[in-house]
Amino acid sequence: MRDIPEALAAHLSGDATTVCHGWRVTRRDGIVIGFTEHDRDLVFAGTTFLAASGFRASETEAAAGLAADAGEVAGGFSSVAISETDVAAGRYDGARVEQFLVNWQAPEQYMLLTVQDIGEVTQAGGAFRAELRSLTHRLSEVQGRSYGRRCDAAFGDARCGASLAGRSEAAVILAVTGDVGLRVSGLSAAAGAYRYGLLRMTSGANAGWSCDIEDHAVGTGGASAVLSLWLPPPVALSAGETFTVTMGCDKSFATCRDRFANTRNFRGFPHMPGSDFSYGYADGETVHDGRPLFA
Repeated sequence: MRDIPEALAAHLSGDATTVCHGWRVTRRDGIVIGFTEHDRDLVFAGTTFLAASGFRASETEAAAGLAADAGEVAGGFSSVAISETDVAAGRYDGARVEQFLVNWQAPEQYMLLTVQDIGEVTQAGGAFRAELRSLTHRLSEVQGRSYGRRCDAAFGDARCGASLAGRSEAAVILAVTGDVGLRVSGLSAAAGAYRYGLLRMTSGANAGWSCDIEDHAVGTGGASAVLSLWLPPPVALSAGETFTVTMGCDKSFATCRDRFANTRNFRGFPHMPGSDFSYGYADGETVHDGRPLFA
């Protein structure tokens, strides 16, 4: 049961109300921004909620139990609220959203309605639409480790234990090929060293954006290198922009052993039997009468 502040309860019990919604968004990088559907800025709960034309929330159904409720909020892009570049770069993915009901004539009268996470964000025609998921959706996420032959640690993290010292380089884009191809200068590592590695932009419109590298090859004469990314960047890359790359790992036991000498920290199960193990003994000449295969 929700407790409504006394002053706000008295206002809601009147014949006419002056209430609106406010949303406080806390991004994963720690940036906090507030916005409201009202036509002027409001200050409450220690946050300035910016008025932005077109912001609105959809109807949301709430149910008892642990079902994951969902709603959405939509609006137009604004340089002082949410920019198209930030949305395209994924800076609002997984952000926490607190929704408030507030008396805009007396902003000190407010109450917290829900706390949700931002799910899928779509954009079209200068507007965005963000899905709001209740926190119970986290109960459906996979927890714990996966049982597989390949390592499930991130290369260079505490579980991996491999040092990243000397395994990163800075480079400059010479040319862009298609959506995911780059010809770059500044990389001295052998071909394939940065395959499955990480690229992080340090300049341009995509500064701070990172992406996994699909492949790494050395150009003709060795004066340049060619990188292929798994995903296209939010904003098209341009020649002259700078970035850093960090060496990658294909998570196999052989690579961990031969390339990084890190088998002690390997976080996979390389000797687990494959899916065909249980059928490997079956043939037309063997008698299968239920006896154990091995005494």
